[in-house]
Amino acid sequence: MTAHHIKFEVDSDGVGTLTIDRAEKRNAMTYAMLRAFTEKVAEVSEDNRVRVLIVTGAGGTFCAGTDLADLATIPGETRGVRGTAEEEGKWWPLLKCPKPVIGAIDGFAVGMGAEFTSQCDVRIVSNRARFAWNFAHRGLVPDTGAGSWVLPRLIGPSRALRLLYSGDFLEAAEAHAIGYANALVAPEDLQAAARAEAERYLKSSPMSLRHIKRLVWHGLERDVGEHMEDHVATMSSCFKSADHKEGVASFLEKRPAKFVGH
Repeated sequence: MTAHHIKFEVDSDGVGTLTIDRAEKRNAMTYAMLRAFTEKVAEVSEDNRVRVLIVTGAGGTFCAGTDLADLATIPGETRGVRGTAEEEGKWWPLLKCPKPVIGAIDGFAVGMGAEFTSQCDVRIVSNRARFAWNFAHRGLVPDTGAGSWVLPRLIGPSRALRLLYSGDFLEAAEAHAIGYANALVAPEDLQAAARAEAERYLKSSPMSLRHIKRLVWHGLERDVGEHMEDHVATMSSCFKSADHKEGVASFLEKRPAKFVGH
């Protein structure tokens, strides 16, 4: 059931596309699908062919959340969580992926689906996208922890709490107005817009993008002193890298850079 519901392809330019494909259930996630999704993101993280990852859903929906019929097969009293607190890759696979992650979001992104959109670095959404963190309606808290940690950092604590308390939908236009969505397009233009966004990043060193993503996200959880220690060490290693040498040479020689990723 899982393999054909989680699809992945990578093109010759290094743009990978991961598609949740269970359109008949609005791409609702079963336990098996979630495991396949998480494992695939982990594979992409180690795949040197992939420079940018686009995550999307099939059939006009991103992901309607957890399949509650599947969830109900395991009583809450005996149901385990997906991993320990230290296993961040199981909770936040997209955020922990070292590549730039673009969400191409159409239609419903609800529950776990909304959580996955928060884990994306950039969100390109259709004008019919709708987000809802409706966990309080089910007697739960945001299931990956992204809604209670990442979302307030993206849109501010008050806006995040209002969405989390009410479970109401955040419509596409408002998502764009408050900066949650980086671009708003017609549904038929969504994939092309996400691809165009990915192409902007292909001009950059994969090594630089990897370091930038790590520095930004880790910077949200530590003080300035810790951040600057990491920054100085990272900058020093960048000076010694092949990609830095190539970046300078390509500028001086007025040609496109040919980065090797280290």
